[in-house]
Amino acid sequence: MRWFKFSVLILLVLFGIYAAVMYFFADESKSFTVEKEIDYPVEKVFPQFSNLQNFVRWNAYFSSQKLSVDYFRPYEGQGSALAFRDREHGRSGEMYIRYQNPRQTLRYQLFENDDNTPYLIDIRFVPVSDTRTRIVWFVHTPKLPLLKRSANFWTEEDFVDDLSRSMVNLKNILSNKVDRDEQLNHITYDSLIVEKYEGSLLLGVNVSTSNKKDALFKNIVLNHNKVYNYVTVDLGKHEDEIGLPILITDPSNFREKEVSYFYGIPLSRKTGITDNNFSFRTVNPSKIYSIYFKGNYSARQRPVSELLQKARRDTLRSSMLMETFIVPPEDGKDVIVKFSLPVYR
Repeated sequence: MRWFKFSVLILLVLFGIYAAVMYFFADESKSFTVEKEIDYPVEKVFPQFSNLQNFVRWNAYFSSQKLSVDYFRPYEGQGSALAFRDREHGRSGEMYIRYQNPRQTLRYQLFENDDNTPYLIDIRFVPVSDTRTRIVWFVHTPKLPLLKRSANFWTEEDFVDDLSRSMVNLKNILSNKVDRDEQLNHITYDSLIVEKYEGSLLLGVNVSTSNKKDALFKNIVLNHNKVYNYVTVDLGKHEDEIGLPILITDPSNFREKEVSYFYGIPLSRKTGITDNNFSFRTVNPSKIYSIYFKGNYSARQRPVSELLQKARRDTLRSSMLMETFIVPPEDGKDVIVKFSLPVYR
């Protein structure tokens, strides 16, 4: 009995100390500002924030594999709203756009779980140049009861971490959406260029097939459709969430009777897959020699040979060839391909 009373007393003392720390050192609510910049003009960036369906696709807060979302009209701009349930992280809530000044400011309210007081998030868009935008986030967290205020010790850190991941996702979406059109409009064919490749994460298939006549290209078309359908239908990815398809192979195997290759589509992050026919492959950042080619796929030997010769002249090594299909491969049609050779000492 004495030990029980002593234990209760200790618990009361610890509770009192915790309550005192929360009262004197933990904020009832918190306000902070975060700035980020992105290499796209404000007219491309703003719709990714004012349309909540776009917003959910790249924002890390909504990255759960077990997320369900309902959207309410209007689907874009002031008055638009969504309700979400995240079974993976055990949370739910609602989000509203309360104010919009196009291409300049937005105001969100985020209600989490059963809280009646929302997060207030104001966002300001500042054009830095014709191709760059500064995004300023002003965040005010809801008031917390005394015993829950410890959460405010790491609220800002968690927000910044999520925001950093979100900006990477946003950049990937905008690059897929914007750069694809830009590439088609500004391609210079048959000229060797030196670039820095930032790396990518591909989801695709490993393949071995015959290299006789048109057999290889027919096989590539088949596997493109297979991978594209899996990514867009089974995984539910949108066109601007994925990159241009890439084929990876040995740079000298176009002379062989049988060719082995990996054909994949770039994704911004790994996601759960249930089909063992598909796998992820990471391509590391590197220096690359590249040539854009338009024509019959069987004539690819010339640009590939030119890349290999350039690497030999520069006494650099290479272990793989990347073929980026600027336009999806179709049977019986010419291709537009960017042949890239990663090189290193």
